[in-house]
Amino acid sequence: MEIRLIRNATLVVKYAGKTFLIDPFLADKGAMPPFPNTPNQDKRNPMVGLPVSIEEIIEADAVIVTHLHPDHYDDAAKKALPKEISIYAQNENDAASIRQDGFVHAQSLGQSITIGDITITKTSGQHGRGEITKMTGQVSGVVFSHPDEKSLYIAGDTVWCEDVKEAIQKHHPKVIAVNGGAAQFLEGGTITMDKDDIEQIHHAAPESIIVVSHMETLNHCLLTRADLKEFLSAKEWSDKALIPEDGETLKF
Repeated sequence: MEIRLIRNATLVVKYAGKTFLIDPFLADKGAMPPFPNTPNQDKRNPMVGLPVSIEEIIEADAVIVTHLHPDHYDDAAKKALPKEISIYAQNENDAASIRQDGFVHAQSLGQSITIGDITITKTSGQHGRGEITKMTGQVSGVVFSHPDEKSLYIAGDTVWCEDVKEAIQKHHPKVIAVNGGAAQFLEGGTITMDKDDIEQIHHAAPESIIVVSHMETLNHCLLTRADLKEFLSAKEWSDKALIPEDGETLKF
């Protein structure tokens, strides 16, 4: 298994001989305004450019879109991705929306799908806590499993919650990719994982490797790599958390 962080939540996952593009966010640096009602209104999104060419990023067998927020599936991705590529969404409503963008093979993950001997199982999440979730909406993650590979859980845009705990208890993933960054609006608390959420992941799966992405790309993500590294430096489990740079590939 190889996991390459492109930027934000965009990952290229090579798993059991297949290549999966997760949450394609391909806009040029500064192409989008800051998210409204958030800190850092002087910073346009994305705050950094892509580390590699779009042509290289989209060389995939299939695409998984965990939800339709523009930092996970944007206009640049809609333009760049081949219209014949297989795209899997969290539900039929999202799949129908993607089909309206011209992708004829967009479909819902349902509870799970199989591609060859690979099983991809949908998981749930919570994009914040309390009232804010009425605005952030439904989100998902996925678990990859194969007889010859370590199990991989990509949690998606979620905070630590019962859904995440249940996914870990059910699937026992060896590698867990989480969206950090502690994204937040001016009110309502964090909507992606902060330092404490990531520590909860470790406590729930102490033998698993945690890969943290979704940092230093968006104006409302306040947890930086340096902040997280400082937090981890005092933890005895710091070797269980990996914080890749944009463009970096991790092998398991």
